[in-house]
Amino acid sequence: MPNIRVVHTTTYRYAQPVRFTSHRLMLRPRDSHDLLVRDAVLTLTPPNGIARWSHDVFSNSICTLDFGDSESDTLRIVSTLEIEHFPSGLGLPEATIAPSAETYPFRYDAQEFPDLARSLERQYPDPDRLIDTWAAAFVPDETRIRTLDLLTAMTEAIQRDFTYAARDAEGTNNPLETLRSKSGACRDFALLMMEALRSLGFAARFVSGYLYDANLEQAEDQMVGGGATHAWVSVYLPGAGWVEFDPTNGLAAGRNLIRVCTARTPEQAVPVAGGFLGALTDFIGLEVNVEVTLHGTRSHASSAQVCEQNMSDIGDLPASPTAP
Repeated sequence: MPNIRVVHTTTYRYAQPVRFTSHRLMLRPRDSHDLLVRDAVLTLTPPNGIARWSHDVFSNSICTLDFGDSESDTLRIVSTLEIEHFPSGLGLPEATIAPSAETYPFRYDAQEFPDLARSLERQYPDPDRLIDTWAAAFVPDETRIRTLDLLTAMTEAIQRDFTYAARDAEGTNNPLETLRSKSGACRDFALLMMEALRSLGFAARFVSGYLYDANLEQAEDQMVGGGATHAWVSVYLPGAGWVEFDPTNGLAAGRNLIRVCTARTPEQAVPVAGGFLGALTDFIGLEVNVEVTLHGTRSHASSAQVCEQNMSDIGDLPASPTAP
C-alpha cells in the first residue's frame, strides 16, 4: 500500500503580461477501491483564478480555470496530491474474471455491449490489415488461449520489441506508423495496443496519469527517474472490470500506475489545455516538472523529460497562442 505524494508543476512564460483564456485541467484522480486521494491542492500564479469543478463524459474530474481580466507574464499551475495506492497485480483479475471470459475468444454480455460500443470501435483505418495481422499473431491457430495470457503477451511484446523514443512534437503517431517503425513514445504504444485489442474484439481505453518506481519503497532517498506523467491502456474484462496494462514498461493490472483519467482517445486526456490573448511572439516557453515522493524517497523526472511526456504524450500542446 504505497503512500505517494505527487507535485506536478506547469509553468508558462511570456515576454510581456498577457491575458488567459479558460484553462481545462485533468490533474485530480478519482477515488476508487484501488486509489484513495487523501489530499489535493491546486496553487495558481496569478492567484486570482476562479476554479470550477465538474465531471466529463467519462466521469473524470475536470477543473476549469477562469482568470477574468488578469494579466501576467507567468502562468504557473501546481497540483499537489497525497495518494494511497492499492495495486492489485494480476492475482485479482485472475480471481474475478468471469468464467465465460477466462479464455479468448469470448463475447461481451448483451447488457454491457451498448455501453462498451465506442471503446470497441477502431479509430484509425488499416487498409492492408497490418495491425489486424500483428494482433492475430498473439492468438494460436485453431486453439483457445487464456485471456490474461494474451493481454500480458501483447503488453510484454511491445515493451520488448519496440524502442521508446522521446518526441517533442505534439499529438500521437498513427498506430500504423508506430507498428512500422517499432518505436514511439508511451502515448504511441498505448494507442497501438488499443487499436490492436479492438481488432480482436476487446473494449479498450486510453489512460493517463503517473508512473512510480516500486523499488523506492526499499530505497534510502535514492534519486531515480520513475516519477513522470505517463500513458497506458485499460481493457474491459467481464467480472474483472477495467484492467490496466502498460506496454511501455510491460506492467500489468495497475502495478506502479497512478490513474488520473481515462478516455476513448488520447486527445480527450490532456492534463492542461488553454490559451492566451496576445501575439505569437509573446510566448517564451513551457516548463513542466513532476516529483513523486514515495515513503520519504523521491522519484524525480527532469523538466525537459516530463514536458515531452506530459504535453506531447497525452495530447495537443496546451496554451497555444490565441489572437486578440
